[in-house]
Amino acid sequence: MRAHSPRSVVLLALALALGVTGCASGGGGSGRPAGATSNRIVRAELEAFPQMTASDVVQRLRSSWLRPRINIPSAMLYVDGARRGRANAELVYILASQIEQMEFMSGTDATTRYGSDHQGGAILVTMLR
Repeated sequence: MRAHSPRSVVLLALALALGVTGCASGGGGSGRPAGATSNRIVRAELEAFPQMTASDVVQRLRSSWLRPRINIPSAMLYVDGARRGRANAELVYILASQIEQMEFMSGTDATTRYGSDHQGGAILVTMLR
């Protein structure tokens, strides 16, 4: 039987205490709730942060959605289909507790759907009814 280092024992204990299972890459072991993907934040994820703004939740869960890119404007924000402006400026006005889901649309897809000022993509927010 192989002896484990104290560090590996501590890491294993920490992983078990935090409920970490499976692998971190996609699929069933991602630890995300049903329906959640790298491009979608669902209600089950939002419930963990009821007092946070949508901006804080995106920064915590999918920071790449708001990551600045050289010579590319930030993503546009749409709330229930209505354009609100740049996501990085507008998401601070929405609480996570008010949202059903948020979805990120790539720059290519957003430009095709909404027009040339969407190179940074679009974040589509669906509010709770």
